[in-house]
Amino acid sequence: MKKKFIGFCAILLSGCLLTAVGQDKHFDANVVWTSQSENSSGSMPCGAGDIGLNVWVEKGEVLFYISRSGTFDENNTLLKLGRVRLKLSPNPFEEGSNFKQELVLKEGYVKITGNKAGLNTEVKVWVDVFNPLVHLDIKSNQKTFAEVGFETWRYEDRLTKGKENNQNSYKWAPQGEVKTFKDSIAVKNNALVFFHQNKEYSVFDVTVKQQGLEERKGELFNPLRHLIFGGLLQGTGLVPAGAYTGNYAGTPFKGWKFKTEKAEKTTAFSITLHTEQTVSLADWEHKLFQSASLAAKNKNAFEESKNWWKNYWNRSFINIKSTEEPLAAEISRNYQLFRYMLGANAFGTYPTKFNGGLFTYDPVYVDSTLKFTPDFRNWGGGTHTAQNQRLVYWPMLKSGDTDMMRPQFDFYTRLMRNAEIRSEFYWGHKGASFTEQLENFALPNPAEYNWKRPADYDKGMEYNAWLEYEWDTVLEFCQMMLETGSYAGKEVKEYIPFIESCLSFFDEHYTYLAKKRGSKALDANGHLVLYPGSAAETYKMTYNATSTIAALNTVLGSLLKQKDITQSQKENWTAMLKRIPPMSFQEFNGHTTIAPAKLWERINNTESPQLYPVYPWGIYGIGRPGLDTAINTFNYDTDVLKFRSHVGWKQDNIFAARLGLIKDAKELILMKLKDSGRRFPAFWGPGFDWVPDHNWGGSGMIGLQEMLLQSHEDKVYLFPAWPKEWDVHFKLHAPQQTVIEGVFKNGTLESLKVSPESRRKDVINLLK
Repeated sequence: MKKKFIGFCAILLSGCLLTAVGQDKHFDANVVWTSQSENSSGSMPCGAGDIGLNVWVEKGEVLFYISRSGTFDENNTLLKLGRVRLKLSPNPFEEGSNFKQELVLKEGYVKITGNKAGLNTEVKVWVDVFNPLVHLDIKSNQKTFAEVGFETWRYEDRLTKGKENNQNSYKWAPQGEVKTFKDSIAVKNNALVFFHQNKEYSVFDVTVKQQGLEERKGELFNPLRHLIFGGLLQGTGLVPAGAYTGNYAGTPFKGWKFKTEKAEKTTAFSITLHTEQTVSLADWEHKLFQSASLAAKNKNAFEESKNWWKNYWNRSFINIKSTEEPLAAEISRNYQLFRYMLGANAFGTYPTKFNGGLFTYDPVYVDSTLKFTPDFRNWGGGTHTAQNQRLVYWPMLKSGDTDMMRPQFDFYTRLMRNAEIRSEFYWGHKGASFTEQLENFALPNPAEYNWKRPADYDKGMEYNAWLEYEWDTVLEFCQMMLETGSYAGKEVKEYIPFIESCLSFFDEHYTYLAKKRGSKALDANGHLVLYPGSAAETYKMTYNATSTIAALNTVLGSLLKQKDITQSQKENWTAMLKRIPPMSFQEFNGHTTIAPAKLWERINNTESPQLYPVYPWGIYGIGRPGLDTAINTFNYDTDVLKFRSHVGWKQDNIFAARLGLIKDAKELILMKLKDSGRRFPAFWGPGFDWVPDHNWGGSGMIGLQEMLLQSHEDKVYLFPAWPKEWDVHFKLHAPQQTVIEGVFKNGTLESLKVSPESRRKDVINLLK
């Protein structure tokens, strides 16, 4: 009995130590700068809730941009709220000071310290996780005066021309004059109120008219109408100190200055934000001040926010060390840094955008020819590209961040009715029609839809060589919704109507197209004829695209495993599953490989959808039949070889990991997650999109997770593509609400914690 008790204590102590190490280790990832930045490209992300800041110190002044989820203007540009500038007197950040700026990951804030001539000052920039509030806390050992300015480049209407329209939904095809309208700014009671109020007519109205939906317009959800967003800057002892003008990064701006009436050792400013669709500006302003008043009463806000971040970091981590590969620790740190950026939009009204998230900065520092305002990002604000967005959200399953997937799911579910109206109106059948690139009101982007199209062309279709017939990516989000049930015990019943509608579209639309071509709805084998289709944006005008077949099979199979489904649903989905055609194969030098489709007309991009049955669909992989065929596809398909890269949304690192190809996975992940080359190491890009490229970071996260842990049916496979020479301490999530934490060192699994313990029998160590 005594030996058993001692053994039990040892196991308990081991588990406690393992967790304690996990809580401390990843804070080696803190980014520390001991010199000031040249400009906003040297900014550091800081955020929480649904707010993102770019923080930097330049020429002795602290600056930061403010972004928030859902701040779309009339043109569907995702506008920043503004820029804040802080100057202290005497100034601890003047030239010659002992300077330090640090991203404190453990607690989720940025700390800036300066020491000069006996003056020691700390500036803490942080965002409240639970309230839309930005804080600027200043503490010095001597009394100082503080001067804070709010700056905007939207102090007057601004025409957007040429490539600048890539920031909005008009892109390269504006219909007449496009204008970013000015904000409203006013000093009220020693505080500053600023807001943007959308005008009645917007790109929503333009798009509805373009696409012939005016008779159904009243039924369509419009996220831009009556939208007001802005905030309130205030602080104890602040008084107005006048307005000023200037120019930053080639963009003129106007600022409103406030200063403290007297010098103090501690000073605090806050910026409260509020976003709402309302016809009443008075109501919006009342709620803004009410929110600020309520937040001011919470004296524990910083502790509550810190605790949220502490729990966030303890939920999941990957910490790597290797004496043989110096870059291993670098990619480990960058994994954590990117996850921090994702955490900044944990509770967003809208999903984290692939093309910059909440952390874009002046475009001239990305491309010197783009002399536009800080609102610019390539590929739009309210325009969502599903192939890119998916890579931002898939890694949240294994990192245990399923609660943060809600904004992406809500984005689709609130648009379901709009997407169904498209199908009803254009084709007279049921099902939600989601195109690959769509607006935040579910219609295709107007530029991609194409203004110059044949008069008799199908009004429901995009006249576009890249995007035509590509509408299967929504099925990846359907699968994510279902997998949150297994990974985290989430209730998925609320998503079943949405998933059912998306599946119905494929069943209804492809029988509709078949009947237009001839008398039969199905082929000779009773299968749907998925023509015309598209395998990603690459293989166009496909006949039975493999990526679509894999998606339909997997989502239907997952639906049929759900407990709370009716007998009628079960029968319908089983029948549809039987109508899905088989995948096609081809040969390269005698090696059987997965074909992208049965037939296709042309190649238009550089994706490898013939490997989508490997990822995300998991039909091929470790512990599954046909692994050799999938490996052949990776190794011998000439298109796959030609398209291979680590840049941007490329997911070759994920394919290699899923297939257990250690050498390829290692080489690709080192390129994918190494330092970005910018001051902040995880500001990758622009790649194919923008800086910071979030589908670059997301695909890197997925690949690293898949190298460590994969699952199939009841089995969990550890180290399926892990280099033996890399030591790692990790904590990741798996299906059946399983959490795996392990320490792998010197080629041996030193400790393993499995929760629930009953799942330990299902864990297979592939590096034994």
